[in-house]
Amino acid sequence: MLSPFVNLSRASRAAILTIVPLMSSSAWAQIQINACDLNMDGVVNSADVTLAVNMDIGLSACTADIVAVDTCNVVVVQRVINGIPPGTCVTAGNAHTVTLNWTASTTPNVSYNIYRATTSGGTYTKIGSVGVGVLNYTDSTALAGETYFYVATAVNSSNTESAYSTPPVQATVPFP
Repeated sequence: MLSPFVNLSRASRAAILTIVPLMSSSAWAQIQINACDLNMDGVVNSADVTLAVNMDIGLSACTADIVAVDTCNVVVVQRVINGIPPGTCVTAGNAHTVTLNWTASTTPNVSYNIYRATTSGGTYTKIGSVGVGVLNYTDSTALAGETYFYVATAVNSSNTESAYSTPPVQATVPFP
């Protein structure tokens, strides 16, 4: 009897994969591959976290498909950590989002920068920008179980940025 061929493509690692027997049989089986199992040894553990860190800092080739194909960053590392049992591996397909909406600045023709922190009044990190006339932003890097605080700034045509919006907006992301 021939061993089965596993049809595994990089773009589908987080999805259900089909095992196709090489013999002439119509019986197919399906298995679930955990996208956070970066070394593909069947378990998400500290070895996967180490590999995610090495991918993020460039010591290993980026093969992660957690946020997006070939994307290796601190978000991937955190999702692998969160994927260690009994946790859940949050991938692009099951990630959480936080959608922010705001009132337009009274200054005409401004764009906006969006910042996020894990504590109110903490150190805010810029996570995105939107163009003139856009009054919403979706944070697609939000992690399950986390609480975030968001602020925005207006940027005029001279590239002068306003102070942070007040008060910060709090969002608590459900788990998972």
